[in-house]
Amino acid sequence: MLSAAQKYEFKLTRSRNRSTWICATFRCILLCNGGSDHRERCVFPSQRDANALDVRQTGTSAWRAVARVLRSPVDSLGCALFPAPCRLCGESLLHLSRVPVCNSCWQQLPEQNEILCAICGEALGIQDFGEADRLLCRFCRTTAPPFERAVAHGLYQDKLRELLHLLKYDGMEPVSAPLGQLLARQIAAVEGIPKKLVVVPVPLFRSKHRQRSFNQAELLARAAIKALRQARPEWKLSVAAGVLERRRATESQAGLTPHQRRANVRGAFFVSAPEKIKGADLLLIDDIYTTGATARACAQALRRAGAASVYVATVARAQRQERIQPPVLPATLAPMHEDVAFWDAELVPAVRGGS
Repeated sequence: MLSAAQKYEFKLTRSRNRSTWICATFRCILLCNGGSDHRERCVFPSQRDANALDVRQTGTSAWRAVARVLRSPVDSLGCALFPAPCRLCGESLLHLSRVPVCNSCWQQLPEQNEILCAICGEALGIQDFGEADRLLCRFCRTTAPPFERAVAHGLYQDKLRELLHLLKYDGMEPVSAPLGQLLARQIAAVEGIPKKLVVVPVPLFRSKHRQRSFNQAELLARAAIKALRQARPEWKLSVAAGVLERRRATESQAGLTPHQRRANVRGAFFVSAPEKIKGADLLLIDDIYTTGATARACAQALRRAGAASVYVATVARAQRQERIQPPVLPATLAPMHEDVAFWDAELVPAVRGGS
């Protein structure tokens, strides 16, 4: 049995060892950040040189090592001192995060589970009898789109819709990272997609970009590429953010019929540097695919500039309202008719006629 003095000495020694290790780790960080070109050992005091890891540390990796050690107690203390609700469900957050959304809400982002058009991804409203490999919607059968395939993660409703609102209208740019991972999963699952792609985000008009200070499509594109490079390291991906431009301001697409949407974006896009995409396979990235008017206009401009093929990927897909039960929206969100296109002109609310 240890005496009281021996127990106190043991606790004191353990405390000193922990403090010494933390100090040594921070010393390693300072040396690495100082630009010294040599190897630094960051080990526990009880370890011998023979067991030490002789590696070249970077400032980023060293800071991450410290963050992993301190993350749990800091999370607990921070959430206790500065409680914050989830922006989607209102429950208290259990972890500090740049995105105020709880883990439960992130898990409520289901993929589409209907039978979809093999080209544009339109819900066909039929049951799967095992022969749905190349079923096409009426529009794709009559007029083939200028892109090879359009995919999306989930329906533009509920949690996914609210997350995209946080990104676009509340300026929460970190939301793009997890949404980009969902997007990457859909892109990687496309059968026959080229392994060498030039990624082109759908551009904003200059005034809209200045007002928002960022392009949500570009943020999603870069996040998706980061995730794809980890999941598919053999793929060759590059971003061409400025190759496609919007030459004029267009009316908001919200609430317009498909015909009005096509007229709204007709001639709005052009390729400023055709030599960068000539003969290349392109991946067009946007946040939402509604009727496909924007995707078709962009893909048409890219194909005319010499692109070999164009694939389209979006986070969300708005399907025909008569096939999907509209969700019950919180009072703080805009009505659905102000946010999604109407497929039939007679369904457009009368309030639009007075504006």
